[in-house]
Amino acid sequence: MLVTDAWHPQINGVVRCLSLTIAELSKLGVEVDVLSPGEYRTIPCPTYPEIRLSWAGLASIRNRFEASGADYYHIATEGPLGLLARHVLAAADKPFTTSYHTRFPEYLAARLPVPQSWTYALMRRFHNSGVGCMVATKSLEEELRDRGFENLMPWSRGVDHTLFRPVEPAEMNLPRPVFLYVGRVAVEKNIEAFLTLDLPGSKLVVGGGPHLQDLSEQFPQVTFTGPKVGDELIAHYCAGDVFVFPSVTDTFGNVILEALACGLPVAAFPVTGPKDILLDQGIGILDKDLRAACLAATELSKSGCRDFALEFTWEKCSQQFLDNIVTAQLNSRRTTAA
Repeated sequence: MLVTDAWHPQINGVVRCLSLTIAELSKLGVEVDVLSPGEYRTIPCPTYPEIRLSWAGLASIRNRFEASGADYYHIATEGPLGLLARHVLAAADKPFTTSYHTRFPEYLAARLPVPQSWTYALMRRFHNSGVGCMVATKSLEEELRDRGFENLMPWSRGVDHTLFRPVEPAEMNLPRPVFLYVGRVAVEKNIEAFLTLDLPGSKLVVGGGPHLQDLSEQFPQVTFTGPKVGDELIAHYCAGDVFVFPSVTDTFGNVILEALACGLPVAAFPVTGPKDILLDQGIGILDKDLRAACLAATELSKSGCRDFALEFTWEKCSQQFLDNIVTAQLNSRRTTAA
């Protein structure tokens, strides 16, 4: 049973990660029952109406679990469904695993005057009540361990190489070089750090979100396309010369792998996600000066980008996810027996 507050029709890294993991697990003979907001009445999330929050009760969650008859339970998000699921499973003394996808303390603090220490205390309590918490990168694991998180387990990410690939670029007629951003257009993505840079050529932003209209009005010289999917998204990736990842709060950055698979070198800050993925492979530039990183990335060869991305597969990370769940519950049973 997979419990998630992030699900279709949302377009984000969490939904894509979970969807592709489920698809790979089915190939391994694993049946996944998804508990998502689609089963309940929802209300718009304050300050982010594109995200819908479930309005459910403990009894309905409890009945749903009993009807499922699942062997394992995984809570992917810390939203309303995740919180209710945690309460029901803990009360029934049923072990479960969690995953840390989003830096909610930083995201909340960017919108409201809420101290990060308060939110981290709640997050720590939530995840430590499970038998294992999956994290995408080594640097995030170290950071969370320093904050008191326990039972941390690695769970990397993949990329669909058949979808994300070099193709004929979208006809944009933009001056070169084209510096590209793909992702949600929201305050926590730190997009303005990219948009305010003095760079040659053009800036291209692909994606939707609550700040799309404001930023498109504030930066009329930047090309904003809105959200793109499928082949149209791939063609827009391939229209770029350098992929710019300005976020300093992401836990991984799936779009980095997508860009690399399409043959684009990456420019980013040296933070969790980019520094775990890019390493010293000659396919990206990490610098506290994002402008310097962007300019240096234009000098990189595109030839090795896709070859590097081919090492990241959803098959591998889905097997890792499954191994984590089985290992965590076996360890839990041994601890209980002792």
